Amino acid sequence: MYSNGAFHEVEKDGKLLLMYHHPKYCPIPQTQSPTFSTDLPLQPLFLCPRLRRLKYMSSRSSDTFPLSSSPEYVFPTTRNSNDHHVLPLFWCNNREFDANGGCHICQGSNFGTDYYFCNYCSVKLHKECVQSPPKIKHPFHPEHSLQLFFHDDMSRKIECLCCGRRAHWLVYHCTICQTFMHPICAMNPIPFVIDPPKNHVHSLTFFPKQTSLTCNLCGILRKIYPTYVCFRCNFVAHNDCMNYPHIIKISRHRHRISFTLSLPSREWFCGVCRSSISADYAAYTCDTCSDYVVHSICAIGKDVWDGKELEGVPEILDITQDDGPFEVISEGVILYFLHDHHLRLEVSKFYDENMLCQACVLPIYEGNFYVCMECEFILHETCAKAPRRIQHALHPHPLILEVPKRYTYNNVHYNIVHCDTCGRRSLGFAYGCRIGVCDFKLDVRCASISEPFYYEGHEHPVFLALGAGIKLICHVCKIKCLKPLNCIKCNFIMFQVRNLAIQSKV
Repeated sequence: MYSNGAFHEVEKDGKLLLMYHHPKYCPIPQTQSPTFSTDLPLQPLFLCPRLRRLKYMSSRSSDTFPLSSSPEYVFPTTRNSNDHHVLPLFWCNNREFDANGGCHICQGSNFGTDYYFCNYCSVKLHKECVQSPPKIKHPFHPEHSLQLFFHDDMSRKIECLCCGRRAHWLVYHCTICQTFMHPICAMNPIPFVIDPPKNHVHSLTFFPKQTSLTCNLCGILRKIYPTYVCFRCNFVAHNDCMNYPHIIKISRHRHRISFTLSLPSREWFCGVCRSSISADYAAYTCDTCSDYVVHSICAIGKDVWDGKELEGVPEILDITQDDGPFEVISEGVILYFLHDHHLRLEVSKFYDENMLCQACVLPIYEGNFYVCMECEFILHETCAKAPRRIQHALHPHPLILEVPKRYTYNNVHYNIVHCDTCGRRSLGFAYGCRIGVCDFKLDVRCASISEPFYYEGHEHPVFLALGAGIKLICHVCKIKCLKPLNCIKCNFIMFQVRNLAIQSKV
C-alpha cells in the first residue's frame, strides 16, 4: 500500500521541529548537471508532475481535479509511451531559482533548496512538487487530510495557507474547509517554538488546536490558520501575523502609520473598511492624525500597502509634489506638459457633444476649458489642472499621468487605455504605475474622485470600504461592480464608473 509519509519530531541545531519524512524516498544526490537515469542506479525515479496531470485531464469535469496517482515512476510498457521521469538537480540550490515562482508546476514560492529537471519537458521543478504524495496529513490542518489537486481555474484566485502567496496548478486542498497549500510549503519544517518574534517579547509555541483562539494581532478568530501562543502572558498570534511591519505607508492615508498592540479605550473606526475597531487588539495609527486608525489586517492588504517596511527609513516629502501640469505663458495661455502647442483659456456657455476633452473624453459643458491655438486639442480646465503624480486610494504605488499606448488598426492610430478600476476602454489620458512589473492603469475619470464620495441620488456619503475581490450589483446601473462604492450606514452599492454623478465635498 502506498505511504503518504508523516511529520515527525526532529531536533536540529538545538531546536525541536516537526519535519516531513517519506520512508521510500532517498535524499537527492548532489549532481552538477542533469544526467540520464542510468548514471543514478540508486536514485528512485519519479513521474513528471505534468504527466501526472495529463493522466486525469481526459476524465476531468472541471478545471480543478484531484491527482490520486503515486509519484513513483512506472516503466513504460510500450516503446512509444510518453511516460518520462525527472532528473535530480543540485546546482540550482536556491541561488539561481526564480524568486517569483520558478517551479513550473506549482507556480509557487522560492523556499526550495533541491530541484528536479524534466529532460522531456525542459522545465525545473521543486523536489517537493515532484515527490508530492496524493494525500498528506498536515499539523497546520489536523482535522482533515489534504488531497493533491491540479487547479487550473484562473478566475478563482486562491492563496496558500502557509505563505499567503497565490496557489496555482499543483496544490494541496481540503475540500471541506477550502484550505490550500503549495506542496513545498506543506512539506516545510515546522518549528515548535519561535524565538521572540517582531511583535512580542516572549517566545511563542505552536498550538495545533485553534478553536476559539482570537489572534491578538489581527483581532480575528481564524480556525484554519496556523497559530502560536505565549503561555506566559496568554498571547495568541497567527503564523502570518506575528511579524507585522512596524511602520508602513498605505494608499488610503497621506501619512505613515505605525503598529500598536492596543488602543486607548474609546470608539474607533477603521480608515479602510470603516467598521469598528476593538481597542483590545493590535492596529495601525497615525502619529500626525490622532483619530486615524486602521485594522492591522486591513492595513497590510495587497490593494492598500506596497509591502515595504519603513522602520528606520527616512520619510520622503509628499510624492505627489511636482512642477505642475502646465507652464503659464501669459494671461489665459498655458503650455501643457503632454502637448506641444500653447493652449488658450475659453469659456463655454453651451453644451457641445462634438467637443471632447482629450483627457477624460467627455464633452465640453458650461464652464472654462483650454483649446489649442494650432490644432484641435481641448482640455477641461479641471482636467488641465490634474496633477502629474498622485497617490490614489485604489492603488498602493504612486501613479503618473501619461498618454496611453498607441495601437494601429486599418492604418489608423489610436491611443487606447484600459482602466483597471472601471474596466472601461477609452482614448483619454490615464495614470499609470511604473513600479517594477506593475501595469496598473487608472483613467482620469476614476482618478478624479476621493473618499468620501457624495452621490446626488443617495443621502449618505459612500466609501471604498468593501474588501478586494467583492463584486456586487450596482443599485444605479444594475451591473456587477469592479470597484464598488458602498454606504457604511445602509446597503447602498454603487459602481465607481458612475462618478460623473458624484459631487465630492472634500
